[in-house]
Amino acid sequence: MTIRSLLVANRGEIAVRIVKAAKAMGLRTVQVHSAADADMLAVKLADEAVDIGPPSAAKSYLNIECVVAAAKEAGVDAIHPGYGFLSENAAFAQAITDAGLIFIGPSAEAISLLGDKVKAREVAAAAGVPTVPGSDGLIADIEAARAVTARTGFPVMIKAAAGGGGRGIRIAASMEEFERQFPLASAEAKAAFGDGGLYIEKVIERARHVEVQILGDGVDAIHLFERECSLQRRRQKVWEEAPSCSLPADVRDALCASAVALAKSVGYKGAGTVEYLYDEDAGAFYFIEVNTRIQVEHPVTEMITGVDLVQEMIRIAGGGKLSLRQEDIRLSGHAIECRINAEDPARNFVPGPGTISSLSVPEGEGIRFDTMLYEGYTVPPFYDSLLGKLIVHSTDRAACMTRLEQALKDLKIGGLATTVPLHLALCRDDSVQTGAVHTRFLEPWLEESFQPDAGLEEVA
Repeated sequence: MTIRSLLVANRGEIAVRIVKAAKAMGLRTVQVHSAADADMLAVKLADEAVDIGPPSAAKSYLNIECVVAAAKEAGVDAIHPGYGFLSENAAFAQAITDAGLIFIGPSAEAISLLGDKVKAREVAAAAGVPTVPGSDGLIADIEAARAVTARTGFPVMIKAAAGGGGRGIRIAASMEEFERQFPLASAEAKAAFGDGGLYIEKVIERARHVEVQILGDGVDAIHLFERECSLQRRRQKVWEEAPSCSLPADVRDALCASAVALAKSVGYKGAGTVEYLYDEDAGAFYFIEVNTRIQVEHPVTEMITGVDLVQEMIRIAGGGKLSLRQEDIRLSGHAIECRINAEDPARNFVPGPGTISSLSVPEGEGIRFDTMLYEGYTVPPFYDSLLGKLIVHSTDRAACMTRLEQALKDLKIGGLATTVPLHLALCRDDSVQTGAVHTRFLEPWLEESFQPDAGLEEVA
């Protein structure tokens, strides 16, 4: 089915990104919004807009019935879910299909299969992809956990089978601590995801977080190289780059090949990301999970490959085959993305929504700012604090870091506190400059090395 119009079932910067990509393809765009988002940028850019409910996400962006009804009323052909909200909800994908519309993403079956972390581990293992040592399936009770931890040793991660985005994870350094955490983790998972199922993975000390971007058309699949996302706070990514500076060529080849093998094994359709932990000391990588959606950090992949991932998603969903072969994908230079949030690093990252009193965005070669902001816009307090993403590209990582620092200095967002000072400090840190980081680097660094006031005069 040819897609001539689509509805964007999301908000913020990703909604703007999708609207712009669709309009560039000549498609009619419809943007849904809650009552709190009536004046957001995506609403202004789209051809039409539909109010789907009150500010509460549960009553608007997470309301499957309302979103599908809005799409049918608007007469669109397809729905793009963006990331977050309903993007990895199999019931949502199925409801769209049942309504005779196109879901821009993989099938409900694939989402269900890969969204269950335990099943995804089984799929990965069957495809020959290494998995982190841990339980073979769900852990039913403490006694079952004893058998697993006797084999893996401590520390271990207790992970929600239905979790995602770094949520639903607890770390236990001993059996005593495990026994305390296990029932709490199950209750937390049940409350957050509606599923209290848990499994166990060994903690890989000083691991790096590396992920592979894939595209599939249901038959064939390709990769668009990898991204590194090791700088994380509370298991949420802060800074992403592509390619990883830590991978030898042979490891990169094996990593990317394994992601393609996994995608082909399930007939994957659309854009997705296969996530891994990389043990740099051992030169080994381990599968973590598959994100069956566009990622927040997709722009760094676009910058090093020249491929518009959102447009490719739309073409594939409309019945198209992959327009690119693996040999067409060339890696060019280096790209880094900084997530700019409405949070105050000087006050333990407390969120601070407010009105944008002024906005000055850096421009020039190799600079991109994906955002929902405009002067006079009031950032609502009901949603994620992400304001935009500053992405830079250059010939190599060192040149990229230099360009990034200047772009951060030139980015001026008046009216509220942002995480720009954090990113400036990271740019100037010796370990970050040399790439000597891992997934447990940032939080101790924040306590020991980060000076919140440093550089504030440059971004005021």
